[in-house]
Amino acid sequence: MTAPKLAITDSDPSSTAADAVVVGTLQGPDGLALAGASEAVNAAFDGTLLDLLDAVGASGKAEEVVTLPSAGKVGARVVLAVGLGKPAADGTVTEEQVRRASGAAARALAGRKRAISTLSALHLGPAIEGTVLGAYSFTAYKSDKGDDAVGKVDFVAPAEGNIRAHRATLKASSAIAEAVATTRDFVNTPPNDLFPASFAEKAAALAKAEGLEVEVLDEKALRKQGFGGILAVGGGSSRAPRLVRITYRGPKAGKKVALIGKGITFDTGGISIKPAAGMDEMTSDMGGAAAVIATVVLAAKLKYPLEITAWAPMAENMPSGTAYRPGDVLTMYGGKTVEVLNTDAEGRLVLSDAIVRACEDQPDYLIETSTLTGAQLVSLGKRTSGVMGTEDFRDRVAELGRAVGEQAWAMPLPEELRGDLESRVADLSNVSGHRFGGMLTAGVFLREFVAEGVTWAHIDVAGPSFHSGGPYGYTTKGGTGVPVRTLAAVLADIAANG
Repeated sequence: MTAPKLAITDSDPSSTAADAVVVGTLQGPDGLALAGASEAVNAAFDGTLLDLLDAVGASGKAEEVVTLPSAGKVGARVVLAVGLGKPAADGTVTEEQVRRASGAAARALAGRKRAISTLSALHLGPAIEGTVLGAYSFTAYKSDKGDDAVGKVDFVAPAEGNIRAHRATLKASSAIAEAVATTRDFVNTPPNDLFPASFAEKAAALAKAEGLEVEVLDEKALRKQGFGGILAVGGGSSRAPRLVRITYRGPKAGKKVALIGKGITFDTGGISIKPAAGMDEMTSDMGGAAAVIATVVLAAKLKYPLEITAWAPMAENMPSGTAYRPGDVLTMYGGKTVEVLNTDAEGRLVLSDAIVRACEDQPDYLIETSTLTGAQLVSLGKRTSGVMGTEDFRDRVAELGRAVGEQAWAMPLPEELRGDLESRVADLSNVSGHRFGGMLTAGVFLREFVAEGVTWAHIDVAGPSFHSGGPYGYTTKGGTGVPVRTLAAVLADIAANG
C-alpha cells in the first residue's frame, strides 16, 4: 500500500485547486445539514450547496458518499459530500463519526491525485486516521492492482489551537495509522510466505530500522531455555517456532510495560483439527503478535517516555507425526505443567510461556492480546473485544479502547472457573470439560501464569482483528489492525498518568 501524502492547511477550502473538496453532511433534526468548515464551500455556491445535494438524494446518512461537479464554483473539480449521520442533541459529532466518514471518503477518492478535506475542522486526528486507513488496500498478490489511493490530502486546520499543535497531531495520528496498516499487512500476508522464521525476520527488520533491541530465539534456544508451550504447539510443523523480543527504552523512561501478542501464523487446530469451512481465516491467528510488534515500533517513533518490551511467540499449529497430542503433559517455561485436552487451544500455551518470561523483567504493566477464543465472538460479536485482567486496569484499557473507536468491553474472571481447569495428572489442563464461558476460562488460564503483583490485561480480539465482509468506514476487508490504537492509547495514558 502507498499511503496518501498528508498536510495541514489554513487555506480557504473553496479556493484550493484539487480534484475534490470533501464536505460533511448530517441527518439534522430538520433534514439534511452541512457540517464542519463547509460554510466557505457553500458560500462559493451562493448558499445553494445544500439544495443541490438534497436534489440528488443526499440524506446525511453515515458513510453515504455523493459527488457533485463543481462547475467552476470552487477550486476543486468536484465536491464530495460524505455523511456523518445524526449529530448529538447539541449539534456536535463524535470523533468516531469523523473517522468513519473520512474512511468512506478516502475510498471514494481512489484514483484522484489531490483532495482537501473539511472534516478535519471537526476533529483533526480522527480525520487523518480515517483517511489513511480508509485508503488502505492490500494488493501484493493481485495482478490488477486497481486504482491507487488518493495521492495527497490537505486537511483544513481546526479553528482551535495553532499550526504547531496541528502538525504534532498530524505526526502522531499518521504514525498510529501507519502502525495499524503495518499490522494489516502482516495479517493479510498468506501463511506460505508468513511463517515463524519469516515473520521473525520481518519483525526484526522493522524494529532495527528504528534502532530497537531485538532478540530472536530459534527452536534450539527455546529448547535449551525450556519454552515447553511454544515448542509443543510448533512441533507438528516443518517450520520451527520462534520467540521474538523487541525492546524500546524511551527518553526519561518511567514505567516499564510488557506487550505480548499471539503469533500463530496458521492454525489448523492440530490433532484436534478444525472444520474446513472458514479455516482460511486462520491466517489471521497471528494478529496479536503483529499488533504488539507494530505498537513497539510506533512507541519509538513517537518517543513515549516508557520502557516497552514486546514479546511475540510464533508457531504454526499443524497435525503430523511430530505434533503434540491430546493427553500430553507439557512443562511450561517456569516449570508449571499443563495437560493438553485440546490441541486447538494452542494460543494460551504459547502465550503462557511468554507471560512467565516477561514477568521475570518485573514490568509495571503487562498487556497481552490475541485472537484467543471463538467464544469471544459468541459473547461479544465480531467487532467488540473482550478485556480481562486486573480489574482497575482492565476497565481503563476497555474505556481507552472505546475512546479511540475500537469497541471493547470489560469481562470478569470468575473464580469458580479455575476449578474447571483442574487436571488429574498436571497442575492444570488447557481447557475445561464444557463449552460454557470459554472466553473467560481462557483468561483464567492465562492468569495462572502472571506473576503476583503484576498489573495486567488480556484483550481477546478473535473477532475484531479480521473482517470478512465488505468495507465500512475506515475498515477494509481482511486484517483490521485491532487493537493497535487501543494499545497506543493505553501507552500514552501510562506515559501521562502512570
